[in-house]
Amino acid sequence: MGHHLLAQAGVPTPLNDARLLLADALGCDLHQLDQALLLDRTAEELLTNEGGRRQAGGFQSAALERYRSHLQRRTGREPLQYILGHAYFRYLDLRLGPGVFIPRPETETVVQAGVDALTGVNHPLAVDLCSGSGAIGLSLATEVPGARVRAVEVDGQAYRWGALNAAAQEAAIGEAGSDYQLLQADATDPATLSDLDARVDLVISNPPYVRLDAIPDQPEVRDWDPDLALYGGSPDGCLLPCRILDRAMVLLAPGGLLVMEHDASQGPAMVAAALERGFVQARTHQDLAGRDRYLTAWRPALVLG
Repeated sequence: MGHHLLAQAGVPTPLNDARLLLADALGCDLHQLDQALLLDRTAEELLTNEGGRRQAGGFQSAALERYRSHLQRRTGREPLQYILGHAYFRYLDLRLGPGVFIPRPETETVVQAGVDALTGVNHPLAVDLCSGSGAIGLSLATEVPGARVRAVEVDGQAYRWGALNAAAQEAAIGEAGSDYQLLQADATDPATLSDLDARVDLVISNPPYVRLDAIPDQPEVRDWDPDLALYGGSPDGCLLPCRILDRAMVLLAPGGLLVMEHDASQGPAMVAAALERGFVQARTHQDLAGRDRYLTAWRPALVLG
């Protein structure tokens, strides 16, 4: 079924990837694929016309050609999500391709912190900085009834993917009674969304935070994820996250919350940086694997003297 080729290429999950690529080439889901295979039909029979027999002249089916192309791309360590053209994130099916950062499962815990913070708030206003595919902001807009979400992405290619996903989720956003707007701009620029300064209930962000010398080992990350979405702009990777902290302090209303993803090694540094900027109750939270994954910090509420 092709998983041996993927294993030889060093793909970490060869059987899983081969099944997903085969189902995509056939235009079916995994359940339908498993049903067909249980009926004693081989992958080759499913992929070729007339029960696996070659047609005159050796012509192979379009499905087989698609599958061969998929395998070639995956053995070259192109990310599975780019080949399939989409990935699931929480309740979303996001369109993805070269030029946009692939959302990770650990970011789902970051989103949950934002959802929890906004639940019960009347028409909350949230800002998603460095929005990429739209995974975080679109999750808020579809999961939190009546949410007003403003998303910011600077890179042109990532912005286009984010716009595609926003259009695809338009009906779901409407059903939630929410509003979502995407802006192409520098998230760290004080002029960006300056009309919302001191009005925002939640600033949430998965900014670039990889250390400049920490080049990822995985080819899927190193060779395919956009550098602009990976590296934090300084040897410790904290330059851009700290600029997000600066912008969040201005955007947030008194008593507003910042939720920001970071590297597992950056928890203490991010807590210290938040406290230095005047945030209170700054703390690090873990992802489902138990690794330090994100910061929460509050802008102090106004104290009437």
